[in-house]
This record gives sequence, structure tokens and C-alpha cells, in this order.
Amino acid sequence: MKLTTRQIGASSEAAALKLLKRNGYKLLSRNYSTRGGELDLVVRKDASLVFVEVRYRSNTQFGTGAESVNWHKQQRLIRAAEHYLQHEVKDPDIYNEFRFDVVSIGEDVEWIQHAFTLD
Repeated sequence: MKLTTRQIGASSEAAALKLLKRNGYKLLSRNYSTRGGELDLVVRKDASLVFVEVRYRSNTQFGTGAESVNWHKQQRLIRAAEHYLQHEVKDPDIYNEFRFDVVSIGEDVEWIQHAFTLD
């Protein structure tokens, strides 16, 4: 039986979350959706708030999952993160770091911390 895109996405996010939890991160939100975009995972470790984009690629012929997070996708993630910060974070001063990570899942799992910045 062939998995649907939704099932593959859920499975990839579960694998990414397992990796993050093994490294001490705590899940705050999953599939946080706004009109401007969606955050796959929002996690926290100590004073770091991390917005995580999960990408699955069964074939890297056209690039890895991480390489598919282009400028336009980054802008959607940034807008969604801004919305999250405005509506969900009661005290942003408890965080000393906000960052965007990408977990690329394919033949291997690659976790790219600080994958891109607001610049």
C-alpha cells in the first residue's frame, strides 16, 4: 500500500520530533498554521525557541529537502513565526535565541541548525 503525501509528512515530522527530543528539545506546537504559512514544529530547549521545517525527499535528483527551502519558503516561515511570537508567546524575554532549523529526511537524516536568518 502506497502512503499518501499527508502520511509521509506526518511520519517525517514524527521522525524529526524524535530526533529533537533525543537532543533535549520540548515540543511546544506542531503544524502551527496561519494564513501566511505553516510551522511544522515549534520546539524549545532552555532559552532557545526553534521553528523547525521538516522536508522529506525520497530522491535527491533535484536536491535535498534542505535545499528545497528557498527564499519564498523562508519568507512564509518567517511570517508564520512572527504570528506565533505575537499570538502564542506570552513572555518573549524568556528566550535569548529564536532560530530556524531544517530537518531533511531522505536516505539520511540531516538536521541543519540556524538554517537561515531573518536577513
